[in-house]
Amino acid sequence: MLRLAFPAVAMMACHFSFNLIDSIWVGRLIGPAALAAVSTSGFYVWVALSLGEMVEIGLIAVAARRHGEGDPERAARAAAAAVAYALLAGLVVSVAGELLASTMFRLMAVPPDVARLGHTYLATWLLGGPLVFGFFALEATFRAAGDTRTPFLMLAGSVCVSILLDPLLIMGIGPFPRLGVEGAALASVMVRGGGFLLGLVIALRRGLLRIQAPDWRTLPTIIRIGAPLSLAGVLLSLIYMWLTRFTSRFGTPALAALGVGHKMEGLGFIAISGFALAASALVGQNLGARQEDRAREAVRLTVGYCLMVTVTTAITFLLIPDRLVSLFTRDPQVIADGVLYLRVIAFAQIGQSFELILEGALAGAGYTFWPQIASTTLTALRIPLAAWWSQALGLLGIWLALSVTAISRGIAMVLFWRGGRWRTVRV
Repeated sequence: MLRLAFPAVAMMACHFSFNLIDSIWVGRLIGPAALAAVSTSGFYVWVALSLGEMVEIGLIAVAARRHGEGDPERAARAAAAAVAYALLAGLVVSVAGELLASTMFRLMAVPPDVARLGHTYLATWLLGGPLVFGFFALEATFRAAGDTRTPFLMLAGSVCVSILLDPLLIMGIGPFPRLGVEGAALASVMVRGGGFLLGLVIALRRGLLRIQAPDWRTLPTIIRIGAPLSLAGVLLSLIYMWLTRFTSRFGTPALAALGVGHKMEGLGFIAISGFALAASALVGQNLGARQEDRAREAVRLTVGYCLMVTVTTAITFLLIPDRLVSLFTRDPQVIADGVLYLRVIAFAQIGQSFELILEGALAGAGYTFWPQIASTTLTALRIPLAAWWSQALGLLGIWLALSVTAISRGIAMVLFWRGGRWRTVRV
């Protein structure tokens, strides 16, 4: 479990780092409006990434089961079909994003300068959407075979290049043009595209993809397993867009703080999601090998190790939130609003540990529909709770709505795992 989890955690950190790097450089080099623009446009990026994870989640469950059964050939054919589907889906999502961008910013009711900068950032990012989707499928191909090291090394190299390239394109240093927020997005597009092409070559050379004979019949199963978790992520993104309407009433600093707090919250999410990916692969492999006891033990260990990380994150949010927020901006009002966010959301880190790890374990078993119905319902409650509590408590009410619902989702996933219906699912 640790062999799979540690590279997976590092890999999730790399994925998270792209938007984090953009936000830090934009916030410090341009200002609060640009920081708010990257944050609000990031909600559609989150929609796109959630849809990309549909292929990733489903392919892990299917291919890991085939590897557990000792049939790597069928796993490689399923992976080839998934990569092709991911590229097409990424193209569709990118075109839809470009068509809907203006309407999205209008519905979020953000200030005009924030909307203008956000549209510029999003339009550039969407150019690389298909390659981002394709890389999700490649990651799943490697991880289902028990290899998390290769995709991690590719992502880590991409992050290092992004750290250097972002300020060059934002500020126009040396021979590079001064592109502002567009430069931050362009840097992400360039490095992610390069990572996909490199991963494709490696997967083909190792025989993990059989592009000559893709198994198209596995696509319905991959989509059926991955869709509930993926669509739950889409709904969560849409809910954050709607919450932006409430947050914008408190000004641009509050919008920037929402983005900063969301990204700092992602530090705990990185660890949880990385361990969840390991749990998903191990549950799939062990159930394929008819080793249910080992699957249960893997989940128990995963939860225990993950809590060591997330409890530390929660304590950090409580004790030094001002230092964390100041990494993104020097604006005192953004810092004040962001500090409040982190302190309120700190305890939700523990609830999210149970939520995401058990979601991953249930997905590895192929049981995703009813858990996601419950999770989606609790997530949707954020809108009425934020509307109600913000009237009485101001910005604090919005932050409380996020925290309370996150803890509730963790409790729900514990009940589903202990219920045991996942044991009867066929993949």
